[in-house]
Amino acid sequence: NVSPLAAVSSDLVAAAILDGVDGRLARALKAQSRFGAELDSLADFINFGVAPAIVLFTWGLGGLKGFGWLAVLLFACGMGLRLARFNSMLEVDKPKWQSNYFTGMPAPAGAITVLLPFYIDGLGIVAVKQFPLFTALYTLAMAFLLVSTIPTFSGKLMGERIRGELLLPIMTAVAALVGLLVTYPYGTLTVVTLGYLATIPISYRRFRFLQREWEVLHPTEAAK
Repeated sequence: NVSPLAAVSSDLVAAAILDGVDGRLARALKAQSRFGAELDSLADFINFGVAPAIVLFTWGLGGLKGFGWLAVLLFACGMGLRLARFNSMLEVDKPKWQSNYFTGMPAPAGAITVLLPFYIDGLGIVAVKQFPLFTALYTLAMAFLLVSTIPTFSGKLMGERIRGELLLPIMTAVAALVGLLVTYPYGTLTVVTLGYLATIPISYRRFRFLQREWEVLHPTEAAK
């Protein structure tokens, strides 16, 4: 039987996938509205901020009492601030290449990565639940990444560069990933989360390189 907490982590993955397509679907149907955007942000805050916080506190941080509660509270607040900043930057003009980067960790990624101690504990290799202080500090680190200005890959421009012959292999890889998530959820989520965290320093360095290159080519705009 699947535990309720494990089911919640699976639901978070599903919510993250749906979050990636809901905006595109609304635009395709010409059904986007300001009300829908605000409602989407509220749903994101509950899905990606409140739900992971409850899972972490119920699973492994309850023993820390005040500090454990503070850690998950700051994570939820960080998620709210992250979503508010995202909405405030929608109308900001920026070079097209910057669309390939988020400012800070995006909300769905934050919800999935913050549960890494839960995934590792589920593998049965290390009893992470016995080290609640580590989990609390890790949660605070993820809260920091949410509100930070560290650029992270968004992949928004990848669709413009995917060649037709690569479409089938990509769809096959996605199907394989879904199969692994269903069959080996803890192991798959652990590998995916660690892989994602490893890309953050790479995305930071790549962004800085492109930023310097753009500033050289567009000195007037860079000076504004």
